[in-house]
Amino acid sequence: MTSNLLRAAVFLLLISSFGLPPLSASAQTAASTVEQAAKRATVINFENEAQVNDLAAKGKTVVFFFASWCPNCRATVTELNARWADVDPDLTLVIADYDKEKALKGKYGVTYQDTFVLLDGKGTTVKAWNSGGVNGLNANSKL
Repeated sequence: MTSNLLRAAVFLLLISSFGLPPLSASAQTAASTVEQAAKRATVINFENEAQVNDLAAKGKTVVFFFASWCPNCRATVTELNARWADVDPDLTLVIADYDKEKALKGKYGVTYQDTFVLLDGKGTTVKAWNSGGVNGLNANSKL
C-alpha cells in the first residue's frame, strides 16, 4: 500500500471511529487530483516504539497524541483532514492513542491530550506543543 493510500486509510479510520464528517465527494476528488500531482506528508497509526524510531531516523517525524473524547483533538483531526495538502510534505505524522500509549507518553513527557512531539533522528524529543492545527504543525516541526 502506498503512503498516500495508507494516509487516506488512516484518516478514514479516524473519521469513522470518532464520528468526524468525511470529506465530500467533490473534496475527495479534488484531494485525489492534488495528491497525484504533489508529494504529500504521511500519516500512520502508532504501532510500537521501534516503528517511531525507524521513522525518525528516516526523516522529520511528529507524534500526535489523540484522544477520541477530546474536543480539541477532534477539531485538530478535522482541520488536518481538510488541509492535509498544506502540511509539510517531508513530514510523517504518527497518531498515538493518548489513553492507551502510557509508556510512550512517559517517554516523551506528555501530560495532555492534543499534544504534538517533534522527534530528532534518534527518536528523542526536540519540541512538544499543544494544538495549533496545520499552521502550528508546520511552524513547530521545522528542524
